[in-house]
Amino acid sequence: MQYSSQEACGLWSSGGVIGRCHNSTKGPTVERSKIVSKFPSTILGILGVTVWLTVTFSGLAHTKETELLSVGVRGGLNSDTLGIPPSEKEDFEQYDVFAVVGSPWSWEFSSGWDIRFRLNLAAGALRAAGETGFIGEVSPGLAFTQTNWRLTFDIGGGGAYLSREKYGRQDIGGPVQIVAHGGITYHLPWNLSLGWRFHHISDAALYGSNNRGVDLHLYELSYRF
Repeated sequence: MQYSSQEACGLWSSGGVIGRCHNSTKGPTVERSKIVSKFPSTILGILGVTVWLTVTFSGLAHTKETELLSVGVRGGLNSDTLGIPPSEKEDFEQYDVFAVVGSPWSWEFSSGWDIRFRLNLAAGALRAAGETGFIGEVSPGLAFTQTNWRLTFDIGGGGAYLSREKYGRQDIGGPVQIVAHGGITYHLPWNLSLGWRFHHISDAALYGSNNRGVDLHLYELSYRF
């Protein structure tokens, strides 16, 4: 006797086994729409602020070239007390190389403040419980630079790809993750910069209600072009 996929799912669940059934023709579409519906509010907020800056401070806007601003290395670990609950089940570390690309959209103020829309790119390793996986990230953001103080404050949010989904006792959920960060950078002489950022990784409930993420404190050294 043959059963349709929906009938088979019904028989399977009625037998006392709880599982996930996928319709081969509709499953990918459902997953894609689910991911789209979870489009990070952080990114929408950044884009909204960019539009607001464009309209409000149109007289201060400057069109710059798209350019590579800096490259560097970064590393750090999670904290049980300085993170977003629930805390991690394992001790995580992240190490990566990164690049920051400046967009044409920027605003300069007479007070010495400069605001610029940037793209943050990173590739590296996420490690916990003796297991290591690849992590790649793409995240747009806004940078607020005070030239007189040699400081840059930046925020951003975007997406990440993880080659490993489970580290010891913690299941991150899936390969596609949402990332967000806030940080500060001090610009040294010799085109060097030192920075710190709070870095959040989670699936934003893409793979279910259990969306325990990873919060890291990352320290970076970069070279400015």
